[in-house]
Amino acid sequence: MESVEPLVRHFLGIYFLMIGLHYTSRSLGLFERMRFSHIHYGKRGSGTWWHRHTFNVFRASILAICLIRIVFDIDPWLGVLPWLYQPAVLLTGALLLLASFSLVDYVQAYMHQDWRSGIDETHHGHLITSGPFRRSRNPLFMAIMLGQLGFFLALPSVFSLICLVIGVVVLMRQARSEERTLVRLYGDAYQEYLARVPRWL
Repeated sequence: MESVEPLVRHFLGIYFLMIGLHYTSRSLGLFERMRFSHIHYGKRGSGTWWHRHTFNVFRASILAICLIRIVFDIDPWLGVLPWLYQPAVLLTGALLLLASFSLVDYVQAYMHQDWRSGIDETHHGHLITSGPFRRSRNPLFMAIMLGQLGFFLALPSVFSLICLVIGVVVLMRQARSEERTLVRLYGDAYQEYLARVPRWL
């Protein structure tokens, strides 16, 4: 524990900082090249608008807490679960976070210019049903959920458990919202896809 705990503690701070920088830079680069935003909140006050803002609040909280933990011992405030706070569990969480990042990056790269965050009804691109979308309608959300589980294991606490539960609920609600829009945008082609491929696995 003496070597694993500080390693994972520093890893979490650096990991979430790099995730924030990565996606901010990616979004800015796409906007500069394509001249439209790939990040979509939806209509103000709508379910998707609340989903996005909920995610933003939790992402900012996670980043801040992971950076603060490097310098200050705030674990008692987070409700750390001692029975799970073990070297093997912490390392498993860190590995799941790395796997999640790799899968998210892979799926987004596969989507290429058709990648969007949220529902884009103006520049909606092509309907993708191949590659990682052959066996699941939401491989990207599943990869994100894997990362949420990884965060809970890398920092087993009441705080990370709340993040996990709310994160999964928000993603499940977002998936349903996006599917309703995709039915409207792509019609029979998406209906056939719905009948052929499960929402998750």
